Amino acid sequence: MNRQPLQPITEQDRRTYHEDGVVVLRGMFDRDWVGRMHEACVRVAHDRTMRGKDHTRPGDAGFFRTNLFMWVHDADFRDFVFQSPAAQIAGELMGVDRVHFFYDQLFLKDAGTEAATYWHQDLPFWPVRGNHIPSIWLALTDVTPEESALEHIAGSHKWGKFYSPELSDVGKTLAQETLEKCPDFGAQRHDPGLRFVRPSFEAGDVVVHHPLTVHGSGGNYSNNRRRIALSTRWFGEDCYWDRRPKTMIIEGEEPALANGQQPFCKSFPLVWERGKG
Repeated sequence: MNRQPLQPITEQDRRTYHEDGVVVLRGMFDRDWVGRMHEACVRVAHDRTMRGKDHTRPGDAGFFRTNLFMWVHDADFRDFVFQSPAAQIAGELMGVDRVHFFYDQLFLKDAGTEAATYWHQDLPFWPVRGNHIPSIWLALTDVTPEESALEHIAGSHKWGKFYSPELSDVGKTLAQETLEKCPDFGAQRHDPGLRFVRPSFEAGDVVVHHPLTVHGSGGNYSNNRRRIALSTRWFGEDCYWDRRPKTMIIEGEEPALANGQQPFCKSFPLVWERGKG
């Protein structure tokens, strides 16, 4: 299993990430990582003792499940955090010298699943603030845009927007009435002012996005192919704790952090330092 990215991260990759808030990196993980984490995601998604959420509504076809904080309980996910190239990818794209781990999340949609992931930003859900909080979404199955892969709006991280954290799985439990609701950008695909990043993926490809980049995905419209992805989130150097009402609960003991402190502690371990492999 590769410990470093299989492909170099170029200056153009860094420029694209900072300007667009999203960049696609091809073939960064080898088949061993893909196979191991594919199997681990299927296993955990069907383990009802793990923290997770079913998103399929009554009467809808298919099965859509997400799980969080697998690394806390499961050796496969813990090894991915500390031994895979994900932390280095995050550090090199951000241009920082140290990278801490935030949390992991899996997404599994069976073929024919109708449930969508609504358009949203990540940062409004989280008890942190900052620009150095990238998400690395690793494709563990091949997927085409016609099958409704993850898509982003390039440059949306610079809009100055902070949309209400409202998704299909949490809805009103996290929605903040004082914030603007994120529009359904899927209905605005012909707007010339919006540039959608909607690529195909092969297993082992990643897409990395800024915490304020607007993104979403539809159902899995494939007739015969399950869609699985593993997303890991990382801290760079400018982020700080901001425990706002209705933000995500951290698995296990709440970090002993005051608002304004940098979240570099036992709950968010240091994984990568520049020059140390």
